[in-house]
Amino acid sequence: MNEIHTIDCHYADYSDVACAYLIQEGNRASFVETNTTHAVPRLLDKLSSLGIPKENVDYVIITHVHLDHAGGASALLAACPNATLLAHPKAAKHMIHPARLVESTKAVYGEENFERLYGRIDPIPESRVRVMLDGESLNWGSRNLKFLYTKGHANHHFCIFDSLSSGIFTGDSFGIAYPKMENGGRFIFPTTTPTDFHFEEAIRSLNLIVDTGARTAYLTHFGGISELKQQAEYLKVGLELCQKAIVDAKIRLTSDWHQMPKEQSDQEVSGFLKEQVKRMISHLAEKQDVVLTEKDWKLLQLDVELNSQGLLFALQRNRNIEGPNLA
Repeated sequence: MNEIHTIDCHYADYSDVACAYLIQEGNRASFVETNTTHAVPRLLDKLSSLGIPKENVDYVIITHVHLDHAGGASALLAACPNATLLAHPKAAKHMIHPARLVESTKAVYGEENFERLYGRIDPIPESRVRVMLDGESLNWGSRNLKFLYTKGHANHHFCIFDSLSSGIFTGDSFGIAYPKMENGGRFIFPTTTPTDFHFEEAIRSLNLIVDTGARTAYLTHFGGISELKQQAEYLKVGLELCQKAIVDAKIRLTSDWHQMPKEQSDQEVSGFLKEQVKRMISHLAEKQDVVLTEKDWKLLQLDVELNSQGLLFALQRNRNIEGPNLA
């Protein structure tokens, strides 16, 4: 059997929020995404249920180095002795030498929360890591996997086009579409990373993904979606609203908030961007005929926080101003 299996990683104890994929080629397998160390037993359980030995895992692929995508890579490679990690060159160096990544994440979340969310992250031997170049292809079984650099969400991000399924594994470059909103609807919205959001590159990545002709986008958050051209239009609307929020914040920093004490203006910027992200999500939900409930907004709260941090990063980069730390 040559199939793609979706594995719910139960990230932060939520179901249907983050997944990994097991690609099956007969009695061999490769994983796309690992989620965290805590998710690795789920990945191995799926492998076992298919009757595939751990020794038959050929590749572990991470779309980028954010820990809800790559945090379990070292533990998964330790369990699968013949597997090679495939990564963007900027992601590979953090997997080989993760100390800086770990310490910076602990500085944001704290030691206890880091352990609860991500678990232990060990260095991966360089001999077990293969860097994939932009446009590079890899023949594996009946498939050709093509790696495409997709900046915008992160400058260490790539997507993987699978010739056999005509599917593309998009990480965070093609947004988020949680499958279980309370009213049963599903809608797509963009994700703007806390440290690397770039509007023009995000739009370019959407176009690149659509231009592959893929029939299915395999999102890490969460599962496969079709009708990529229409989905990309929704994402572009969301990104344009995010960009407008940055522009509006710039204007207000030079007018309404200009004479405020810094602490007060920081709070105003933070609150304004969070509100704009909520409006963006609400707008896209309405366009896609989804009614959001209080329970849905509880699920979406982390995305509101992270997306507003991404807009703040872009604001600071573009204006070269010091601003609040929302971590």
